[in-house]
Amino acid sequence: MKDKKAEFLTEVELEFMTLLWQLEQGSVRDVLAKMSPTRNLAYTSAATILRILEQKGFVTSTKQGKTFIYKPLLEKDAYQSRSLKKLSENLFDNTPSILVARLVDDSDMTEDALEEIRALIEKRLKNDTS
Repeated sequence: MKDKKAEFLTEVELEFMTLLWQLEQGSVRDVLAKMSPTRNLAYTSAATILRILEQKGFVTSTKQGKTFIYKPLLEKDAYQSRSLKKLSENLFDNTPSILVARLVDDSDMTEDALEEIRALIEKRLKNDTS
């Protein structure tokens, strides 16, 4: 994946990858079945998106009879890390503390969520000093 664009998924590609991460592997029909019924995407369109994901190196496929089974090559947490790093660089001046400050200043953040974040930070600090 040398092409810069190939490092990141489009919105539609991310939708498909999210479904494949949930399924672990699946055919075009499996992915369509997992999709919201209101999405109303044609089989051929879904097949094209999965082929593009394969060309970009995000998924691999194996043929079982006449059906292709697609499997993610990229793990979800690896993509989350890559995307968050890019977001931090581009939108938060490569300053993670600004990103976290914006997140915790969100008025919709529950006290439980804040406590969970605090516990994660404390665990990380403890592990770094050990």
